Amino acid sequence: MKEKFYIKNMVCQRCINVVKNELENLGIEILEIDLGYAVLKTKPDAIQLDKIKQVLLTNGFELLDEKRSQIVEQINNVIINQVHHNNSDKREMEKYSDYLSRKLNLDYNYLSNLYSSIESITIEKFIILQKIEKVKELLVYDELSLGEIAFNLCYSSVQHLSSQFKNITGLTPSQFKLNAGNRRKPLDHLSNS
Repeated sequence: MKEKFYIKNMVCQRCINVVKNELENLGIEILEIDLGYAVLKTKPDAIQLDKIKQVLLTNGFELLDEKRSQIVEQINNVIINQVHHNNSDKREMEKYSDYLSRKLNLDYNYLSNLYSSIESITIEKFIILQKIEKVKELLVYDELSLGEIAFNLCYSSVQHLSSQFKNITGLTPSQFKLNAGNRRKPLDHLSNS
């Protein structure tokens, strides 16, 4: 009987690869793995489950047992995937509230209240933090103009992006670009800002 596990802090392809390799090293057969979860072919016994929890903790991940925490992690993963890994035409992207509700098949008001109660920030704030981190990444790469970055991340204008960027970082995008040193943050630490 297959078993689906929700895993906290899986935010990129490298995370997926690490979890996959670690589970395979434990002799666990994986049917599916993606941001925030893994589907195992069989339900692990108590000893295997302890080993899974330990290897995940060692690598900076955490097995989520409680349903509400699983939903919050799903919200995080959907947002991270949309902001950082979605290469489709951003102009056609639906509102985050509609997208989250559709992806998780739950009412957005429920998701919003649950998220705020567990994470101590709003979903909207988390989206802004993710978008600003993506802006930082794109500024460091120096391949797109600020106008192109604003367009790609669905900002209404360059001024809106610049204002939000300064509000979050304390710097204008130009100032950040000149002093880009160690100002980027790991994606799984953004809600703890």
